[in-house]
Amino acid sequence: MQTTAVILKGPKDLGLDVLGVTPPARNDIVVDVSHSGISTGTEKLFWSGDMPPFPGMGYPLVPGYEAAGEVVEAAPSTGFKPGDRVFVPGANCYDGAFGLFGGAAKLLVSDADRAVRIDRALGAEGALLALAATARHAMAGPHKSVPDLIVGHGVLGRLLARLTIAAGAPAPVVWETDITRHGGAQGYSVLHPDDDTRTDYASVYDASGSDGIVGQLMGRITKGGEIVLAGFYPAAISFAFPPAFMKEARIRVAAEWTRDDLMATRGLIEAGALDMSGLITHTAAAAQATDAYATAFSDASCLKMILDWKGHA
Repeated sequence: MQTTAVILKGPKDLGLDVLGVTPPARNDIVVDVSHSGISTGTEKLFWSGDMPPFPGMGYPLVPGYEAAGEVVEAAPSTGFKPGDRVFVPGANCYDGAFGLFGGAAKLLVSDADRAVRIDRALGAEGALLALAATARHAMAGPHKSVPDLIVGHGVLGRLLARLTIAAGAPAPVVWETDITRHGGAQGYSVLHPDDDTRTDYASVYDASGSDGIVGQLMGRITKGGEIVLAGFYPAAISFAFPPAFMKEARIRVAAEWTRDDLMATRGLIEAGALDMSGLITHTAAAAQATDAYATAFSDASCLKMILDWKGHA
């Protein structure tokens, strides 16, 4: 088996190539990918060469952990059948390339336990399930509070805000420094941080990935307030101790989603509680991958770039 895949050979050295694909094992499914998403967080760091040492990293690699497509081969024991529409959070099935992510390919082989059946009506939005599950993982579970302030109005920030409202909590405030990203709010306010004078936020979620954000937020939380780091941070995070001491601040790091998060998020989408519309701003044919990745990482108007693999050999 072979597939066309996006190959990142080194920093800013990206294009399409043909790779061999590991034959499916007993519990694997084969998926014909229709859409894959481009992450402006972790994938951008690999593309730019700024990613700090990370388990399983190396070049060449197939990026992408947001893939939606159709099952074309599956053993009955997997619980899937040909024709099922699924989300797959990447794959490690390629000869000659790392599959740390591995979702940006026309055809992939994945352990069936990693795939999630999704509604066909979602279309390209089905590729966003992992991002929504990331937001859900940051918020859900014991000893966690929903945000009353979210920093960053990208896709993750928007999903955090939508999930907060879906949970029945008061609408959060969202900060965004780029005025072009102030639109698209659904039931909450988006402000430039300079226009917000509040200093009593109890739960602040950062979705910006800015290394200096913690220090900036210390003066905005109430005593005993929490700052949740929901982004990915390539450099060391530091902050002055006295303000944190005075506020008795708590800092929590949100890790990646689990399968339970994927399933719960899918349920919210299917029930109509979580709206995924308006998050995909750019779509490009897979053949235009080189330009698409550059646009996703450099154009502030691009919230989410999706590669369309339909019709690609």
